[in-house]
Amino acid sequence: MPRSSPAVHRVAAILNFLAAHTGQAFTLTEVVKSVKISRATCHTLLTGLVEVGYLHRLTGKTYVIGPVLASLSHTVSAHHSPLQVAKPEMRALADQFEGVCIAGFREGADVVVRERASSVSNSGWAAQPGARLPLRPPFGAIFFARSPKAEVDAWLANVTPQPSAEQRAQMFEAIMFAREYGFCFGTDAERKGGPEPSTEWLLRGEMENPPVILRNQLDPAETYKLTFISAPVFDTNQRVAFELVLSGLTREISGAEVARIGERVREACERIGSFVPALPTAGGPLSGVRV
Repeated sequence: MPRSSPAVHRVAAILNFLAAHTGQAFTLTEVVKSVKISRATCHTLLTGLVEVGYLHRLTGKTYVIGPVLASLSHTVSAHHSPLQVAKPEMRALADQFEGVCIAGFREGADVVVRERASSVSNSGWAAQPGARLPLRPPFGAIFFARSPKAEVDAWLANVTPQPSAEQRAQMFEAIMFAREYGFCFGTDAERKGGPEPSTEWLLRGEMENPPVILRNQLDPAETYKLTFISAPVFDTNQRVAFELVLSGLTREISGAEVARIGERVREACERIGSFVPALPTAGGPLSGVRV
C-alpha cells in the first residue's frame, strides 16, 4: 500500500480544526498550538489555503473557512448519500448469495425501504423501494444494536400493539446476539395452517405464529433453513444509520455457512459506515442522513 503524504495530513488537520470551530477566527499561533505542526509549515499551508479560497484571512491576521470550501461543503451536503456507497455493496451481496438485498431506514415507528438489489436468479419476495414496514420487536432489534437500555425501553413503550413479555425477551436476546456477531439472522418456521407465501405478514402487524423466526443462537454444526440476514450500518458516532437485509435465502445450510454470510454482510456495512457522517442524536437514527 503506497504511503500517504504527510502534507495532506497537515492540511486536513488544519481544515478539520477550523471546520470544528465554525464562527470563530484563529491566529497563526492558535492554529499551530492546536494542530501541533511547526510554525513555518503551518504558515506556508495557511497561505496556500487562502490563495485557493479554502480559507480566508481577516484584517486582524486571523483565519476562517473560505468561500470555496463553504461552497463545496454546501454542494456535498445537498448531494451526499450513503446509498452511493451502499448500492454496489448491495449488488455484490445479492449476486454472490443469489438473494435480494434491501436498505431500510428507520422513520419513527416504521422502517422505510430506500434501495433494493436483486440477483438475476432470485424470484423471491422482498419489499420494494418506498415500502414501509412496522418497526416491531423482535425484528426491530438490529436498530438498537448498540443503544442503551433506556432508549430501547422508550421505543417499546410506544409500540402498538404492546409486545408480550416473551417478545421483549426475544428482542433483548437478539440485541445481545447482534452485539456479539454484528448481524442477525432468521429461519423458516413451521406455521400452523401451512406456510406463508411471503413476508407481507409484517405489514399487517401479525406477530403471533410468524413464518420467520429471529434466531438468538448460532451453532456452527447445526443446519438452518436460512431466510434472511440483517446487519446495521453505523455512522461515525456508532449510531445505527440504517440496515442492510439480505433475504430470499431460503435454503438449508450449516451454522458455519450462516456465520460466513453474516460476516460478509457485516463487512459490507462497515465499509458503507465509513462514508456515513455522525448523525444528530435528536430525531432518531434517520435524522441528518440524506437518502
